[in-house]
Amino acid sequence: MATFLYRMGRAAFGRRRLVLLLWAVLLGVAGAAAAKAPAAGDDGTSFMPGIEAQRAFDLIGERFPGSDADGASARVVFIAPGGEKVTAGEHRAAVDAFVADAGDGPRVAGAVSPFAADAVSEDASVAYATVTYKVGSADLTDADRSALEAAVDEARDSGLTVEVGGNALASQPAAGGAAEAVGIGLAAVVLLITFGSLAAAGLPLLTAVVGVGISICAILALGSALGLSMTTGTLASMLGLAVGIDYALFVVSRYREERERGHAAREAAGLAVGTAGSAVVFAGLTVVIALAGLSVVGVPMLTKMGLCAAGAVVVAVLVALTLVPALLAMWPEAVLSRTARRGGSHTTGERTAVEHTTGERTAGEHTTGERRTGAAENGGSRWARFVLRRPVAVLLACVAGLGVLALPAADLQLGMPGDEAKPVTTTERRAYDALADGFGPGFNGPLTIVADVRDAADPQAAVAAIASRIEGTDGVVSLSPPQLNGAGDTALFSAVPATAPNDERTKELVQTIRAERPGLEDETGAVFEVTGSTAMNIDVAQALQDALVPYLAVVMLLSLLLLMLVFRSVLVPLKAAFGFLLSVLASLGAVVAVFQWGWGAGLLGVEQAGPIMSLMPVFLVGIVFGLAMDYEVFLVSRMREAYVHGERPAQAVVGGFRHSARVVVAAAVIMIAVFSGFVGFVGSGESMIKTIGFGLAVAVLFDAFVVRMALVPAVLALLGDRAWWLPRPLDRLLPRVDIEGTGLAGRSAPVPAPAGGDAQPQEPREAART
Repeated sequence: MATFLYRMGRAAFGRRRLVLLLWAVLLGVAGAAAAKAPAAGDDGTSFMPGIEAQRAFDLIGERFPGSDADGASARVVFIAPGGEKVTAGEHRAAVDAFVADAGDGPRVAGAVSPFAADAVSEDASVAYATVTYKVGSADLTDADRSALEAAVDEARDSGLTVEVGGNALASQPAAGGAAEAVGIGLAAVVLLITFGSLAAAGLPLLTAVVGVGISICAILALGSALGLSMTTGTLASMLGLAVGIDYALFVVSRYREERERGHAAREAAGLAVGTAGSAVVFAGLTVVIALAGLSVVGVPMLTKMGLCAAGAVVVAVLVALTLVPALLAMWPEAVLSRTARRGGSHTTGERTAVEHTTGERTAGEHTTGERRTGAAENGGSRWARFVLRRPVAVLLACVAGLGVLALPAADLQLGMPGDEAKPVTTTERRAYDALADGFGPGFNGPLTIVADVRDAADPQAAVAAIASRIEGTDGVVSLSPPQLNGAGDTALFSAVPATAPNDERTKELVQTIRAERPGLEDETGAVFEVTGSTAMNIDVAQALQDALVPYLAVVMLLSLLLLMLVFRSVLVPLKAAFGFLLSVLASLGAVVAVFQWGWGAGLLGVEQAGPIMSLMPVFLVGIVFGLAMDYEVFLVSRMREAYVHGERPAQAVVGGFRHSARVVVAAAVIMIAVFSGFVGFVGSGESMIKTIGFGLAVAVLFDAFVVRMALVPAVLALLGDRAWWLPRPLDRLLPRVDIEGTGLAGRSAPVPAPAGGDAQPQEPREAART
């Protein structure tokens, strides 16, 4: 692997103009395709096939073809001034005028008056009218929305307070461009501090933007054909930007290191791609495995999100292996530190480079440390020595600290926040609150019951028996009259619970109604199912909870095998998985504390705490697992490299931290910055993106700074040589993948490069593998 990537890096460096041209053409083609592609629409697939609520929803679409369940709708709520009633003369006239005006639109399927539909509260202070459209909300034109807004404004002029729920006039979330811009800006600051060079800081940003641009353009180009949403693109850009910067950062950092050892520019690029590039490849593979593994959950939307994000990661890996060395060839000296550009590091670096290529040290050098090899102490090595002196205390502190942070996760409640989670500044939230006050908390989440009476001896009697039993169930406030389809074989009615949609008692009510089904089916010969948004959220939460364990099993098994292949160790992958579990549980605990309990929620623009979205745990686990393995590969591969080249276990840990700690910290800070941008700079309606952004940011914080920087060296210090143990049968069975650059040990001794950086190094000579 290392030899192949070494040649790839040298080839990209030598044919820089061709490589740059190919990437520019690819970006242009993707951009042109995205510009000409039609806007993405609904692909028509079920949200989560197999669950009862989805089956019932599909049955409604099949048996009631005249009712377009996907059509846009608006629930317009009229609130009378204090002490007055909407049924009063002029208020009633204003409502009737609104219904008449709203129903005139060419795309309007119907506008139902609250006085005709018994949609007036008991005290007559609140009423609502329903406006339905023949097309979905995405297909509504500005003229359609303007006509409805004009009718609403006219009703408001009469003195009524008018709020609008539904999706026809739903406020659109702000574009994610601000989030990416903030993330890039913060990443630029971190890179500049890390490298001390504008060119070195700008190159990872440039290549990451190119990779994200290609990925997003490809998603937009394929959006209509594959049903890819803007949320899919946002998540792909989030991950593509974060890993794109990190992967380029590792290659550039290794290039600078090899140059400081005295290698010519082209040789340094080859060595950087051969060593750091190998870590990038396997780190990217772990992320791809975790994201592609989301397809086993059974949610088509989640599958698309995972696969698109995985594609963005693949592009980021290819960019790091080819475009980065090509750009390094264009400015081989600009990315170096000021001292290196003056040539001061080449003389001190040659001895280190010779020792690196031969993999040998004298006994005295092992005992006196790194000063004899020209490698000075830095913050990373000093921190590693601190941990190595007290590994038990550090290990216990890490486990205890993350364990305490994980405690709120035990109270995790899953759901799908709706209008109640939106800010009170939105009309949808005010409409939700008004309906809850006027008609009860369960009015905003009615249960829809669909009864299939094809096999019933007396369909009418069967429908009546089902309706009577459900209406008499504790927790049901009211039941609408059954509505039969044209064929007379299916009935539809809705039940209003006494509790709010996300209340645990509503979930118990759904379970109670379904528990009564066997007896009713035996009695009537008819079958019925419960659906609606509330039942759908309950079923999705349960299905995702059931899918979490097999998903974790598949992803962890594949990733553990991959890490075993990379590190040729059994205990190192197990330690990596243990650290991941700690960090992901701690991040889930933080998500629960903020978004469910409301601790500090106002600081993040979350005005209403509530249940965590059902998709959140699975999605967070998948992404965090991939990112956790990223840092594991980046950090431990340098330790493995030092160990393979003859250093003792403790020295290998210190050496790995000396070379990688600063870059891993910078990479983690960049990821935290990128993910945090999606917390504070996306629309309030995009609660899923906001929650995922926060969860990922704190997960990277815990995993990079607690698990990888503290727990990992503590465990390796306690294990010693046993950390790199691999049973002989596995050693023979697993193919050898050279990630630590052993195959590059015989490359030529460094030759100081001229200013242009194009001098050809001596041909490599073979050396014995360690």
